[in-house]
Amino acid sequence: MTEQASVSTQQIVEKVWLSIAERRLRPGVQLKEGQLAEIFDVSRARIRQALTALEREGLVTIIPNRGAFVCQPSVDEARDVFFVRRSVERCVVERICTSRSKADVTRLRSHVARERVANANDATTDIIKLSGGFHLLLAELSGSDFLFGMMRDLISRTSLITAVYRNTARFNCGPDEHDEIVEAIAAGDVETASRLMQHHLDHVESELDLREVRDMSHDLKAALA
Repeated sequence: MTEQASVSTQQIVEKVWLSIAERRLRPGVQLKEGQLAEIFDVSRARIRQALTALEREGLVTIIPNRGAFVCQPSVDEARDVFFVRRSVERCVVERICTSRSKADVTRLRSHVARERVANANDATTDIIKLSGGFHLLLAELSGSDFLFGMMRDLISRTSLITAVYRNTARFNCGPDEHDEIVEAIAAGDVETASRLMQHHLDHVESELDLREVRDMSHDLKAALA
């Protein structure tokens, strides 16, 4: 099998990201190029591409002459990320409420419908992707490349933070609260949409145990299985 026909760089990125989000890969663990190349059956060059992409998303730290490591967000960083998200998502919601189209509302409702299917099927991978994807879609529909770029970074960092500090097994960033936000946006109700988004982010943060780092695996092969 040629490398081109096997695992793509993006597939490697998604696999590592998902292992972190599902709390199977411990923050601080070293992502060794040789071991990853063996696990995914690709070249080290492809692994380096994936690690560079993960570093851009704030999930991996690459230290010269030492290697790549899963980032270890501190409690203060976790609080800072949620503080910034509240400000950014308030701006996003305000812009959408004043510029929304019927097509925008349709896309949002369709996304929430897919979230409900994923939750009903207890499809963890889809739940994680769609939960973050909802907030990224809001940023996209705001029409601001700047806000979209900020949200992409913040969502990646939030995934890592929740992987480390989440106090429950379930993912709470789900369709019920998202649906309420969408309907407020559809009505053009800036005040309600902003309040619901604030409540939603408060809810997500409240389920974090910002006292200790959970014990997760150092075993790359087991975590990425």
